[in-house]
Amino acid sequence: MVAPGAAESFPCDAVGVAVYAGQAALRGAAARVDAALGGALAAALAEEKFEATAAATLVLHTHGRIPARRIIAVGMGAPDAVTAETVRRASAAVVRRAAQAHAAHVALADDDILPADAVGQAQAEGALLGAYRFSRYRRDDGGRVDRLTLLTADTARRDSLQAGADRGRIFAEATLLARDLTNEPPNALPPPALADVAAQLAARAGLRCTILEPAQMQELGMNALLAVAAGSDHPARLIVLEYAPADARRTVALVGKGVCFDSGGLNLKHQDLEWMKADMAGGAAVIATLQALPALRPPVRVVGVVPAVENMPGGRAVKPGDIVRASNGTTIEITNTDAEGRLILADALAYAVRQQPDEIVDLATLTGSAMVALGYLAAAIMGNNQALVDRLLQAASRAGERLWQLPLYDEYLEDMRSPVADLRNSGSSRYGGAQKGAIFLREFVGGRPWAHLDIAPTAFLEKEEGTGPYLPKGATGYGVRTLLYFLNPPDLPNLPDPPHPL
Repeated sequence: MVAPGAAESFPCDAVGVAVYAGQAALRGAAARVDAALGGALAAALAEEKFEATAAATLVLHTHGRIPARRIIAVGMGAPDAVTAETVRRASAAVVRRAAQAHAAHVALADDDILPADAVGQAQAEGALLGAYRFSRYRRDDGGRVDRLTLLTADTARRDSLQAGADRGRIFAEATLLARDLTNEPPNALPPPALADVAAQLAARAGLRCTILEPAQMQELGMNALLAVAAGSDHPARLIVLEYAPADARRTVALVGKGVCFDSGGLNLKHQDLEWMKADMAGGAAVIATLQALPALRPPVRVVGVVPAVENMPGGRAVKPGDIVRASNGTTIEITNTDAEGRLILADALAYAVRQQPDEIVDLATLTGSAMVALGYLAAAIMGNNQALVDRLLQAASRAGERLWQLPLYDEYLEDMRSPVADLRNSGSSRYGGAQKGAIFLREFVGGRPWAHLDIAPTAFLEKEEGTGPYLPKGATGYGVRTLLYFLNPPDLPNLPDPPHPL
């Protein structure tokens, strides 16, 4: 992926060079390319009044004057404000523009504005994420970038650039796996099929894998999970993956909601049902994260737990008013069958507690309320341990995955109490819905440090516009890179600070 060479002398279909705002003259690779083209790049930028805002692009054909067929100038904003996320977005913008131009081989020039390992990782992540498209079921998927090269003219930076690119490739490929799993149509990936895929990935990566079937879950008292699955012809599965290195210093449990299709049950949804295949995005993120860990080798034991179900309105479907007993003994009145995610997570979290983790993190497309609060631009985080929440906020910031903390006041629990059971699965009003869903989950973590990521706003996008150059329409794979940074944070400087919690 990394090659020695200069942008002005490397043969490819398109080479991306960075252009900075507020600069009187081009610098670095862009300046060298401009000199080789006799000033044509600077002239084109001036003609187009190119302001070099972050991720803006301009394409210039070279007409044989240098080996690259096209130059794609990409804006970086002001040089003193450049971060790894700037590089990530710029790389994605170059690759997307190259695909539109049917440029199959793209090179990205290295500028030394950041350390080489940070540049390599950000360029690899951005380019691979930006090039993604889910085209398995299409005859013609249009233009595609088939080959990517990271260029450096500085031999002293090459090894670090390669190390960063290798890490970025692992992060990006794990994210793309989560996107693929989430984008799969629900007829192709019901719970048993998702469990089979997880088992295959585990075998390939060298993870321990346990798949629990309904009878085994019944023995463990997972009645909340099984109640959600009762209306479907596809039986539930509990997927458990484990990464256990010999040098593990702590144990982290990752729990991901795996509703492979959510009809709402008897409280049937009435719109956007075609997107409900994405209700397993949290589970996909956990599976994708686990399978990447052996390649990264963090000194952490990680247990991934994914309850996989379909929520359907069949003749055996759970009914509003039913009461079930979860595996930790808590009774739950089901007042809304479309609040199913917290039911399956209740048993999954209780199972995770049995693994004696030091920390628990769950990811779930849990509530529309989180979308109302944050739009499509950030996921919500809540938890019972501020130090854990802060580390996840920092990891998300490094990943470029926006995450915002919402308060989890104890008063929210009062609205989740039932007159006929310990809890009910839906509050009496829609106000504070994200917090009420989270505080319901808190009752199943056994007092252990825990954080809940409500990824409903960011896991699946109905349109691309305005979401950034590496986020596609459809599944985003949100959370994978945040978890990977959280489990094995690199020492990369010049990164943005995380958002301040409320």
